[in-house]
Amino acid sequence: MTSPSPLPAPSSAPPPLGRALCAMVTPFTDDGLLDLDGAQLLAERLVADGCDGLVLSGTTGESPTTSDSEKAALVRAVAEAVGDRASIVAGVGSFATRHTVEMALQAEKAGADALLVVTPYYSKPPQDAVEAHFLEVANASGLPLALYDIPGRTGTRIEPETMLRLAEHPRIVAVKDCAYDLMGTQKVLSRTDLAYYTGCDELILALYAVGGAGYISTVANVVPRQLRSVIDAFDAGETAQAQRLQQQAMELIELMMGAGLPGTVTSKALLGALGLPGGPVRAPLRPAGREAADGLLAAYERFSPRRGSPRPSSTRACRSLG
Repeated sequence: MTSPSPLPAPSSAPPPLGRALCAMVTPFTDDGLLDLDGAQLLAERLVADGCDGLVLSGTTGESPTTSDSEKAALVRAVAEAVGDRASIVAGVGSFATRHTVEMALQAEKAGADALLVVTPYYSKPPQDAVEAHFLEVANASGLPLALYDIPGRTGTRIEPETMLRLAEHPRIVAVKDCAYDLMGTQKVLSRTDLAYYTGCDELILALYAVGGAGYISTVANVVPRQLRSVIDAFDAGETAQAQRLQQQAMELIELMMGAGLPGTVTSKALLGALGLPGGPVRAPLRPAGREAADGLLAAYERFSPRRGSPRPSSTRACRSLG
Protein backbone atom coordinates (compact mmCIF):
# COMPACT_ATOMS: atom_id res chain seq x y z
CA MET A 1 0.00 0.00 0.00
CA THR A 2 1.47 3.32 -1.06
CA SER A 3 1.37 6.25 1.30
CA PRO A 4 -0.39 9.42 0.15
CA SER A 5 1.68 12.20 -1.33
CA PRO A 6 2.64 14.83 1.23
CA LEU A 7 0.73 18.09 1.07
CA PRO A 8 2.71 21.16 0.01
CA ALA A 9 3.78 23.54 2.73
CA PRO A 10 1.70 26.71 2.91
CA SER A 11 3.15 29.44 0.72
CA SER A 12 4.72 32.42 2.48
CA ALA A 13 4.61 34.55 -0.67
CA PRO A 14 2.32 37.59 -0.60
CA PRO A 15 -1.03 37.13 -2.36
CA PRO A 16 -0.61 37.90 -6.06
CA LEU A 17 -3.45 40.42 -6.30
CA GLY A 18 -3.42 41.88 -2.80
CA ARG A 19 -5.67 40.90 0.11
CA ALA A 20 -8.52 43.42 0.15
CA LEU A 21 -10.02 43.80 -3.32
CA CYS A 22 -13.17 45.66 -4.30
CA ALA A 23 -15.38 44.47 -7.14
CA MET A 24 -15.86 48.06 -8.21
CA VAL A 25 -19.06 49.37 -9.75
CA THR A 26 -18.77 51.10 -13.11
CA PRO A 27 -19.93 54.70 -12.65
CA PHE A 28 -22.26 56.16 -15.28
CA THR A 29 -23.46 59.69 -15.86
CA ASP A 30 -27.11 60.57 -15.38
CA ASP A 31 -27.73 59.87 -19.07
CA GLY A 32 -26.10 56.45 -18.84
CA LEU A 33 -22.69 57.16 -20.36
CA LEU A 34 -19.43 55.90 -18.91
CA ASP A 35 -18.26 58.31 -16.19
CA LEU A 36 -14.47 58.05 -16.24
CA ASP A 37 -13.98 61.01 -13.90
CA GLY A 38 -16.31 59.35 -11.42
CA ALA A 39 -14.49 56.05 -11.81
CA GLN A 40 -11.18 57.71 -10.99
CA LEU A 41 -12.63 59.44 -7.93
CA LEU A 42 -14.21 56.24 -6.66
CA ALA A 43 -11.04 54.23 -7.28
CA GLU A 44 -8.92 56.76 -5.40
CA ARG A 45 -11.33 56.70 -2.47
CA LEU A 46 -11.35 52.89 -2.34
CA VAL A 47 -7.56 52.67 -2.36
CA ALA A 48 -7.24 55.40 0.27
CA ASP A 49 -9.66 53.42 2.47
CA GLY A 50 -7.76 50.16 2.38
CA CYS A 51 -8.31 48.37 -0.93
CA ASP A 52 -5.07 47.04 -2.40
CA GLY A 53 -6.79 45.73 -5.51
CA LEU A 54 -9.65 46.81 -7.76
CA VAL A 55 -11.59 44.40 -9.97
CA LEU A 56 -13.09 46.20 -12.96
CA SER A 57 -15.84 45.00 -15.29
CA GLY A 58 -16.93 42.07 -13.18
CA THR A 59 -20.56 41.28 -12.50
CA THR A 60 -20.76 44.21 -10.08
CA GLY A 61 -19.20 46.38 -12.77
CA GLU A 62 -22.09 45.56 -15.14
CA SER A 63 -19.83 43.83 -17.64
CA PRO A 64 -22.77 42.33 -19.60
CA THR A 65 -23.95 45.84 -20.54
CA THR A 66 -20.65 47.63 -21.17
CA SER A 67 -18.89 47.55 -24.52
CA ASP A 68 -15.36 46.34 -25.13
CA SER A 69 -14.19 49.90 -25.75
CA GLU A 70 -15.77 51.06 -22.47
CA LYS A 71 -14.01 48.26 -20.61
CA ALA A 72 -10.64 49.28 -22.05
CA ALA A 73 -11.24 52.96 -21.28
CA LEU A 74 -12.16 52.07 -17.69
CA VAL A 75 -8.92 50.14 -17.18
CA ARG A 76 -6.86 53.02 -18.57
CA ALA A 77 -8.60 55.62 -16.41
CA VAL A 78 -8.41 53.66 -13.16
CA ALA A 79 -4.81 52.61 -13.74
CA GLU A 80 -3.93 56.27 -14.27
CA ALA A 81 -5.72 57.25 -11.06
CA VAL A 82 -4.23 54.69 -8.67
CA GLY A 83 -0.85 53.94 -10.24
CA ASP A 84 0.99 51.21 -8.38
CA ARG A 85 -0.96 51.65 -5.15
CA ALA A 86 -3.34 48.83 -6.06
CA SER A 87 -3.53 45.97 -8.52
CA ILE A 88 -5.93 46.46 -11.43
CA VAL A 89 -7.74 43.23 -12.28
CA ALA A 90 -9.77 43.39 -15.47
CA GLY A 91 -12.82 41.20 -15.92
CA VAL A 92 -12.60 39.74 -19.41
CA GLY A 93 -14.80 36.68 -19.20
CA SER A 94 -17.56 35.91 -21.67
CA PHE A 95 -19.41 32.88 -23.01
CA ALA A 96 -17.13 32.77 -26.08
CA THR A 97 -13.47 31.74 -25.90
CA ARG A 98 -12.40 33.83 -28.89
CA HIS A 99 -14.03 36.97 -27.50
CA THR A 100 -12.51 36.32 -24.07
CA VAL A 101 -9.04 36.11 -25.62
CA GLU A 102 -9.63 39.36 -27.51
CA MET A 103 -10.69 41.13 -24.31
CA ALA A 104 -7.71 39.69 -22.43
CA LEU A 105 -5.29 41.14 -24.97
CA GLN A 106 -7.17 44.45 -24.92
CA ALA A 107 -7.00 44.65 -21.12
CA GLU A 108 -3.29 43.85 -21.14
CA LYS A 109 -2.67 46.65 -23.63
CA ALA A 110 -4.82 49.06 -21.58
CA GLY A 111 -2.66 48.55 -18.49
CA ALA A 112 -4.33 45.85 -16.38
CA ASP A 113 -2.15 43.93 -13.92
CA ALA A 114 -4.19 40.73 -14.01
CA LEU A 115 -7.31 39.20 -15.53
CA LEU A 116 -10.49 37.80 -14.01
CA VAL A 117 -11.93 35.10 -16.26
CA VAL A 118 -15.33 33.61 -15.53
CA THR A 119 -16.50 30.17 -16.55
CA PRO A 120 -18.30 30.34 -19.93
CA TYR A 121 -21.94 30.79 -19.11
CA TYR A 122 -25.26 29.64 -20.54
CA SER A 123 -23.82 26.94 -22.83
CA LYS A 124 -22.81 24.81 -19.80
CA PRO A 125 -19.64 23.27 -21.30
CA PRO A 126 -18.28 19.99 -19.84
CA GLN A 127 -15.19 20.09 -17.67
CA ASP A 128 -12.70 19.32 -20.43
CA ALA A 129 -14.07 22.28 -22.41
CA VAL A 130 -13.95 24.52 -19.32
CA GLU A 131 -10.32 23.56 -18.83
CA ALA A 132 -9.47 24.19 -22.49
CA HIS A 133 -11.17 27.60 -22.36
CA PHE A 134 -9.08 28.82 -19.43
CA LEU A 135 -5.85 27.41 -20.86
CA GLU A 136 -6.40 29.18 -24.16
CA VAL A 137 -6.85 32.50 -22.38
CA ALA A 138 -3.84 31.88 -20.13
CA ASN A 139 -1.68 31.08 -23.14
CA ALA A 140 -2.81 34.14 -25.10
CA SER A 141 -1.80 36.83 -22.61
CA GLY A 142 1.22 37.51 -20.48
CA LEU A 143 -0.90 38.54 -17.47
CA PRO A 144 -1.73 36.39 -14.45
CA LEU A 145 -5.24 34.96 -14.36
CA ALA A 146 -7.79 34.64 -11.58
CA LEU A 147 -10.48 32.08 -12.36
CA TYR A 148 -14.00 33.10 -11.38
CA ASP A 149 -15.99 30.13 -10.07
CA ILE A 150 -19.63 31.17 -9.69
CA PRO A 151 -21.88 28.30 -10.79
CA GLY A 152 -25.01 30.02 -9.49
CA ARG A 153 -24.68 32.51 -12.35
CA THR A 154 -22.87 30.54 -15.04
CA GLY A 155 -24.57 27.17 -14.60
CA THR A 156 -21.19 25.40 -14.57
CA ARG A 157 -18.81 24.69 -11.70
CA ILE A 158 -15.06 24.56 -12.04
CA GLU A 159 -14.77 21.18 -10.36
CA PRO A 160 -11.92 20.75 -7.85
CA GLU A 161 -10.18 18.17 -10.03
CA THR A 162 -10.28 20.61 -12.95
CA MET A 163 -8.93 23.36 -10.70
CA LEU A 164 -6.04 21.12 -9.64
CA ARG A 165 -5.01 20.63 -13.26
CA LEU A 166 -5.41 24.32 -14.13
CA ALA A 167 -3.20 25.27 -11.17
CA GLU A 168 -0.25 23.74 -13.00
CA HIS A 169 -0.28 26.62 -15.51
CA PRO A 170 2.22 29.28 -14.39
CA ARG A 171 -0.09 32.21 -15.17
CA ILE A 172 -3.19 30.79 -13.43
CA VAL A 173 -2.53 32.12 -9.95
CA ALA A 174 -5.82 32.83 -8.20
CA VAL A 175 -9.51 32.01 -7.84
CA LYS A 176 -12.49 34.19 -7.05
CA ASP A 177 -14.53 31.65 -5.15
CA CYS A 178 -18.32 31.91 -5.21
CA ALA A 179 -19.01 28.17 -5.31
CA TYR A 180 -20.14 27.87 -1.68
CA ASP A 181 -18.18 24.64 -1.27
CA LEU A 182 -15.63 24.97 1.52
CA MET A 183 -14.83 21.26 1.26
CA GLY A 184 -13.85 21.55 -2.41
CA THR A 185 -12.08 24.85 -1.82
CA GLN A 186 -9.92 23.41 0.95
CA LYS A 187 -9.10 20.40 -1.20
CA VAL A 188 -7.59 22.74 -3.80
CA LEU A 189 -6.00 25.01 -1.19
CA SER A 190 -4.20 22.07 0.39
CA ARG A 191 -2.77 20.83 -2.89
CA THR A 192 -1.89 23.95 -4.85
CA ASP A 193 -0.47 27.44 -4.48
CA LEU A 194 -3.60 29.05 -5.91
CA ALA A 195 -4.60 32.20 -4.04
CA TYR A 196 -8.27 31.89 -3.09
CA TYR A 197 -10.33 35.06 -2.76
CA THR A 198 -13.87 34.78 -1.52
CA GLY A 199 -16.42 36.60 -3.62
CA CYS A 200 -19.05 36.09 -0.90
CA ASP A 201 -18.85 38.84 1.71
CA GLU A 202 -20.38 36.69 4.42
CA LEU A 203 -17.43 34.28 4.08
CA ILE A 204 -14.56 36.78 4.27
CA LEU A 205 -13.35 35.58 7.65
CA ALA A 206 -14.28 31.93 7.12
CA LEU A 207 -12.19 31.48 3.97
CA TYR A 208 -9.34 33.65 5.25
CA ALA A 209 -9.11 31.56 8.40
CA VAL A 210 -8.57 28.33 6.44
CA GLY A 211 -5.87 29.74 4.19
CA GLY A 212 -7.62 32.08 1.76
CA ALA A 213 -5.73 35.04 0.34
CA GLY A 214 -8.43 37.63 0.98
CA TYR A 215 -11.62 38.80 -0.69
CA ILE A 216 -13.08 40.39 -3.79
CA SER A 217 -16.00 42.28 -2.33
CA THR A 218 -19.00 44.13 -3.71
CA VAL A 219 -19.87 45.53 -0.27
CA ALA A 220 -16.40 47.13 -0.19
CA ASN A 221 -17.72 49.76 -2.60
CA VAL A 222 -19.33 51.42 0.42
CA VAL A 223 -17.43 50.15 3.50
CA PRO A 224 -13.91 49.33 2.30
CA ARG A 225 -12.11 50.19 5.51
CA GLN A 226 -14.49 48.22 7.71
CA LEU A 227 -14.11 45.03 5.69
CA ARG A 228 -10.33 45.41 5.57
CA SER A 229 -10.38 45.58 9.38
CA VAL A 230 -11.67 41.99 9.54
CA ILE A 231 -8.58 40.49 7.93
CA ASP A 232 -6.26 43.01 9.57
CA ALA A 233 -7.52 41.88 12.97
CA PHE A 234 -7.04 38.24 12.04
CA ASP A 235 -3.50 38.92 10.81
CA ALA A 236 -2.74 40.61 14.14
CA GLY A 237 -3.85 37.49 16.01
CA GLU A 238 -6.98 39.21 17.30
CA THR A 239 -9.32 36.44 16.23
CA ALA A 240 -12.16 37.36 18.57
CA GLN A 241 -12.06 40.92 17.23
CA ALA A 242 -12.06 39.64 13.66
CA GLN A 243 -15.11 37.53 14.46
CA ARG A 244 -16.88 40.50 16.03
CA LEU A 245 -16.15 42.74 13.06
CA GLN A 246 -17.41 40.15 10.58
CA GLN A 247 -20.59 39.71 12.56
CA GLN A 248 -21.13 43.46 12.80
CA ALA A 249 -21.03 43.66 9.01
CA MET A 250 -23.63 40.96 8.48
CA GLU A 251 -26.76 43.11 8.49
CA LEU A 252 -25.40 45.34 5.75
CA ILE A 253 -23.99 42.36 3.82
CA GLU A 254 -27.35 40.60 3.92
CA LEU A 255 -29.26 43.66 2.74
CA MET A 256 -26.80 44.38 -0.04
CA MET A 257 -26.25 40.83 -1.26
CA GLY A 258 -29.05 38.60 -0.02
CA ALA A 259 -32.28 40.59 0.06
CA GLY A 260 -33.39 40.16 -3.54
CA LEU A 261 -31.59 43.03 -5.28
CA PRO A 262 -28.31 42.56 -7.17
CA GLY A 263 -25.21 43.89 -5.44
CA THR A 264 -24.71 46.38 -8.28
CA VAL A 265 -28.09 47.95 -7.54
CA THR A 266 -27.59 48.11 -3.78
CA SER A 267 -24.03 49.44 -4.11
CA LYS A 268 -25.09 52.21 -6.45
CA ALA A 269 -28.04 53.03 -4.21
CA LEU A 270 -25.74 53.62 -1.25
CA LEU A 271 -23.05 55.39 -3.26
CA GLY A 272 -25.65 57.79 -4.60
CA ALA A 273 -27.09 58.40 -1.14
CA LEU A 274 -23.61 59.14 0.18
CA GLY A 275 -22.76 61.53 -2.63
CA LEU A 276 -20.15 59.21 -4.15
CA PRO A 277 -19.72 58.32 -7.84
CA GLY A 278 -21.91 55.50 -9.09
CA GLY A 279 -24.80 56.86 -11.07
CA PRO A 280 -27.63 54.80 -12.56
CA VAL A 281 -27.60 51.14 -13.49
CA ARG A 282 -28.11 50.00 -17.06
CA ALA A 283 -31.12 47.99 -18.17
CA PRO A 284 -32.17 45.30 -17.58
CA LEU A 285 -31.21 46.29 -14.02
CA ARG A 286 -33.42 48.86 -12.32
CA PRO A 287 -32.59 51.25 -9.49
CA ALA A 288 -33.56 50.50 -5.91
CA GLY A 289 -36.94 51.86 -4.84
CA ARG A 290 -37.47 54.27 -1.98
CA GLU A 291 -38.17 51.61 0.67
CA ALA A 292 -35.12 49.54 -0.25
CA ALA A 293 -32.89 52.63 -0.44
CA ASP A 294 -34.00 53.85 2.98
CA GLY A 295 -33.41 50.40 4.48
CA LEU A 296 -29.93 50.22 3.00
CA LEU A 297 -29.02 53.67 4.24
CA ALA A 298 -30.30 52.91 7.73
CA ALA A 299 -28.23 49.70 7.87
CA TYR A 300 -25.20 51.59 6.63
CA GLU A 301 -25.66 54.23 9.33
CA ARG A 302 -25.91 51.58 12.05
CA PHE A 303 -22.76 49.86 10.82
CA SER A 304 -20.75 52.92 9.83
CA PRO A 305 -22.08 56.11 11.46
CA ARG A 306 -20.66 59.18 9.78
CA ARG A 307 -19.70 61.24 12.80
CA GLY A 308 -19.85 64.96 12.23
CA SER A 309 -21.71 64.82 8.93
CA PRO A 310 -25.45 65.13 8.42
CA ARG A 311 -27.54 62.15 7.44
CA PRO A 312 -28.92 62.56 3.91
CA SER A 313 -32.67 62.90 3.75
CA SER A 314 -34.73 60.16 2.16
CA THR A 315 -35.71 62.57 -0.61
CA ARG A 316 -32.11 63.38 -1.47
CA ALA A 317 -31.09 59.72 -1.32
CA CYS A 318 -33.85 58.55 -3.64
CA ARG A 319 -33.32 61.45 -6.03
CA SER A 320 -29.65 60.50 -6.24
CA LEU A 321 -30.67 56.97 -7.18
CA GLY A 322 -32.58 58.13 -10.22
